[in-house]
Amino acid sequence: MVYKEFKDKRLSALGMGAMRLPVIDGNDAKIDEAAVQTMVDYAIDHGINYFDTAWGYHNGNSELAMGRALARHPRDKFYLADKFPGYDLGNMDKVKTIFPKQLEKCGVDYFDFYLFHNVCEVNIDAYLDNKKYGVRDYLVRMRDEGKIEHLGFSVHGSYDVMKRFLDAYGKDVEFCQIQLNYIDYDFQDAKAKIELCKQYGLPVWVMEPLRGGRLATLPPEQTDALKKLRPDETVPAWAFRFIQTIPTVGVTLSGMSNFEQLKANIETFDTDKPLVPAEWDALISVGNYLTSASTVPCTACRYCTSHCPQGLDIPSLLSLYNEHAFTKGGFLAPMALSALPQEKQPSACLNCKSCEAVCPQQIKISNTLADFVNRLN
Repeated sequence: MVYKEFKDKRLSALGMGAMRLPVIDGNDAKIDEAAVQTMVDYAIDHGINYFDTAWGYHNGNSELAMGRALARHPRDKFYLADKFPGYDLGNMDKVKTIFPKQLEKCGVDYFDFYLFHNVCEVNIDAYLDNKKYGVRDYLVRMRDEGKIEHLGFSVHGSYDVMKRFLDAYGKDVEFCQIQLNYIDYDFQDAKAKIELCKQYGLPVWVMEPLRGGRLATLPPEQTDALKKLRPDETVPAWAFRFIQTIPTVGVTLSGMSNFEQLKANIETFDTDKPLVPAEWDALISVGNYLTSASTVPCTACRYCTSHCPQGLDIPSLLSLYNEHAFTKGGFLAPMALSALPQEKQPSACLNCKSCEAVCPQQIKISNTLADFVNRLN
């Protein structure tokens, strides 16, 4: 197992995420705990020491299942990460009751790592409102009291949202968890988020390295192109090698839903094999190919915005459209849109086509926004 140094800890570069644990009869709330225990035992025996869960995973049952599986092992054999569920604004005034309950559910006296969960457009104002909610003050106090060893945050919001959070709390957090893979390096501007973390001296934790499984298999032509470069490398391993090439990455979390995935990923992380420039470029090309068929080629030149009578932030809306179209749904676009007033939503487009007259990419913007509305309904 490859390890990364963090403060006084030696962390496995591969962490076991607990959002996609094996379940019974396809019921996400019904975790197959026998299978989870087998996986956790194998993971620890083969060098994984970082385990990540959250309040909302598996309808609230992930913390319980992981707590019971980890309880079979000495406390000094693993590091446990949990998160405050600020993705739900209804939880913002409950941090003093939720945090102790999380310790109880996980069967531990402290968390090695704890995160502000899913900093995004919807909750950034609430997270930063210490006078009203006091989430930051409480979590820092828990760290001071030894119930949290290291405090960080995960972010699904935009670069601007992330910067607002860091401008306010950069001195309080020690690591940042972002969605990073060879698609989202450009597609969600993960590259800029990595650079922002560097400015604050923060290592990066990775979530969605396989884009929810989308990068576990590739079309034959792209698979063959990669095979020519590394004949013995599997398709999923390429995604992990991409991340191994980024020096500021600490832990890469993989939500492995069966034993075979766990075993294969551990075999990949037995070695550190970063990409050379030609391999990096080839993989970025694969990512661009995967997104090009379902997305529009907006370059965010912003010529369109000065011609929109509704004052819509068209580049941002098109970026969200691309995310939603490529993912074929998902929560990111609806989440971001929910923070916008009705008059700034895609549905506010008048179909006047003034923006299209100045678009260098000749995007049919009005049709795209109408399609966005249909996809969201």
